[in-house]
Amino acid sequence: MDFQQTFFEIFQLPEAYHLDVDQLSSSYLELQKRIHPDNFSSATDTEKRHSLQWATHVNEAFTTLKSPLQRAIYMLEQRGLSIAHNPDLEPAFLMSQIELREELDDISETASEEIDAALSRLDGFKSSVKETLSSLEGSFAVQFDVELAAAEQTTYKMQFMNKLLVAADQLEEQLLDY
Repeated sequence: MDFQQTFFEIFQLPEAYHLDVDQLSSSYLELQKRIHPDNFSSATDTEKRHSLQWATHVNEAFTTLKSPLQRAIYMLEQRGLSIAHNPDLEPAFLMSQIELREELDDISETASEEIDAALSRLDGFKSSVKETLSSLEGSFAVQFDVELAAAEQTTYKMQFMNKLLVAADQLEEQLLDY
């Protein structure tokens, strides 16, 4: 087992943004069967430690590649770009984020009056955010091989949209009393 392998190489996948998630999961399960620390219970301490390290590394690789956002960040990092904490984004995008946050707040505020209507609005809101996120993911896949700076900007936008989707999911859980 080679810790220098990329996450894509670990699972024998081509280095591409769009990947076969079923193949990723299948490769992950196969690897876990072979390297799981339980399989090394009678091995030497060194072999046990190596198995645990490798299993941890495989888990990290799987978690990263499974998430479209984390996969994009990883791919950029592999090309030497590190994601900033306070990116510069175009004002139009930032304004749209403010408007979307206000819309989510409005849904939250009206929920106490009519929960079914709020849930319906929230479903539409989430669908719209997911559609935007899907579009951004498609843009990233194209930009990554053509213009890394554009792919980096798209990744920042994906982060914003993911955070918005998480906030919408949290509101839904709150409304449904989960």
